[in-house]
Amino acid sequence: MSVAAYCLICCRKISTAGTASRRDRSWKDIRNIARITGSLFLGGCVFITYEIQSLRKAITLDTQALQQEKLQSYIYVHSLSADQNYFQGITNSLRKELHKTAIKVLEASTRLFRKEHDTEKYSKSNMEDHDILLWLLLKGSQSTDKRVRLEAIQNMAGIHYWRDYQYRTVAQACDRRTIVGLARSNDVDLRFFLPPPALPKIDENYSIEDEVRQLLSSLPHTELDQCIKYFTSLALRESSHSLVAQRRGLWCFGGNGLPYAESLSSVPSEKLEVYSLQALLKHSRISTHAESIVSNGGLQLLQRIYLLRKDSQKIQRSIMRVIGNLALHEHLHSSIVDSGWISLLAEAMKSPYVIQTSHAARALANLDRDTVHEKYLDGVYVLHPQHRTSQLMEADVLFVHGLLGAAFKTWRQQDRDQPLDESAAQEEDYTECWPKDWLAEDCPALRIISVEYDTHLSDWKAKCPADNNRKSMAYRSSEILNKLKMAGVGKRPIIWVSHSMGGLLVKKMLVNASKDKDMQDFVKNTRGIAFYSVPHHGSRLAEYSVNARLLLFPSIEVKELSKDSPALKELNEEFLEFAKNKEFKVVSFAETLPTRIGSMMRLHVVPAASADLGIGDIIPVEVNHLNICKPKSKKSFIYQQTLQFIIDALDADLRKQ
Repeated sequence: MSVAAYCLICCRKISTAGTASRRDRSWKDIRNIARITGSLFLGGCVFITYEIQSLRKAITLDTQALQQEKLQSYIYVHSLSADQNYFQGITNSLRKELHKTAIKVLEASTRLFRKEHDTEKYSKSNMEDHDILLWLLLKGSQSTDKRVRLEAIQNMAGIHYWRDYQYRTVAQACDRRTIVGLARSNDVDLRFFLPPPALPKIDENYSIEDEVRQLLSSLPHTELDQCIKYFTSLALRESSHSLVAQRRGLWCFGGNGLPYAESLSSVPSEKLEVYSLQALLKHSRISTHAESIVSNGGLQLLQRIYLLRKDSQKIQRSIMRVIGNLALHEHLHSSIVDSGWISLLAEAMKSPYVIQTSHAARALANLDRDTVHEKYLDGVYVLHPQHRTSQLMEADVLFVHGLLGAAFKTWRQQDRDQPLDESAAQEEDYTECWPKDWLAEDCPALRIISVEYDTHLSDWKAKCPADNNRKSMAYRSSEILNKLKMAGVGKRPIIWVSHSMGGLLVKKMLVNASKDKDMQDFVKNTRGIAFYSVPHHGSRLAEYSVNARLLLFPSIEVKELSKDSPALKELNEEFLEFAKNKEFKVVSFAETLPTRIGSMMRLHVVPAASADLGIGDIIPVEVNHLNICKPKSKKSFIYQQTLQFIIDALDADLRKQ
């Protein structure tokens, strides 16, 4: 206002002054006005600029602090080095684009199932793209619509570009059904699984032996057969012996008086398995005993042993067998999941060893009631598919091993000519199980199952007295047939592949099934049988043995395999009568080379005449008894003949699909 007043006075002076003096004075006043006005304008600009800068500095947000606050809402966040932050910044834009694409795919799939997620609601929130996807998938995984649920879990398992905290968020937020589904998904990221809960701390006087002994003592004494009583009493008795050794400063789990270092890592795996774990394995097959194992802390105890004995795959497999048996009972599933076993089983599924993965796959399949309706009892292992798959299974191929064989080692790739212990050669491209690696690749629509049962050459020092009655062909065939029925075998076309004594069991199972109205599906759906050196007319393995134990105390299996065995002759006649007017195909492979027995002699275990069933094709192969079921390569004659036989036998069924 002072400036305005000054200008007004100057103007009035100019208007009242004379002509000459008015002109001089007016220019002087104009200069004064310009000088004052310019100074004020310049000062005002400087003042306004200063205030704006001060205000901007006062309200500037610390984005790094905000990001830290955001990350504090999650646990399991790992700090990153400067280099990691640098690379994370480079890939940030690419990550966002991947998330946007994933959201679009998810939206399309949910529209297909007519179940709209609230994508619009999430998109209007302040969450980032990858967080929107995370919560959409979590919501879908808990949907009441099974198709939406399975689709969400499948999409979640296929993500490999999330940040660490996002995997941990899912691990904490998903339900039991989702975590089992993720564990059964192929190539899933292990960060989806929380580590097992911390086990109770132990003091220096703690003994796993004491805890195992208490667990065995707490189990019911009802519904026990002779073998369960035998192994339980043996474990408790030997455990008492080992406690004496422990008090002397030594450690002995299975206890035969031998001293071992005071460390669980040095305990012989054979002792732990044969006594304590074998007793628990027998108990876990009984429903009421399985409940007692869980309620008395058995899951935590087995987990402690499993984690301490990472050096012994054999012990870990035995423990997974127990978990697989417990998983047969659906009311125990929540306890198994909550105890942290899923993360251990998911890790075992990534093992390079087929035995480990197959035991873990069996336990997880028994836990997965969303996509698996069958139950896999101990001794029945699915080699393919071991993960969730959208592939429709059109037929079952069943592999049954022979004397001294196993569900996995019998079907490995051929190794060098070895004695009867079947030790494998180590090669870079070596496959431990060609049905899993080769047949599954060539025929992905086949469910491949391998059956396992115990066999012995001699009854010298038999493990369990009652086992003698269970080694007969009649008992084994009935037991295996019931297990296969529980696994859903019989609902699809069936191909049987057998080696040695396994072929006799297959014949016995089909003969028994033909006499049982509840097992007629096995007969009706059998499409083919492949026999690898099966002694249809007996073998002279026992009488030519140089082993005194085998010669003087042959097992029931060896007796039934002997030449001119009445039981074997009766079975062959029954099977030939059963096979009349049946449409399934038969092929028999006969060995032509002798097998080395021990270090002193070679023997044709199954001569070509005994391998000839009398029906179907007979194919001589220049290999010994052990290697006739072990192809040298995927291009070998044996594998290609077997593959073509399976394809031809299933040709009519596959054309109907």
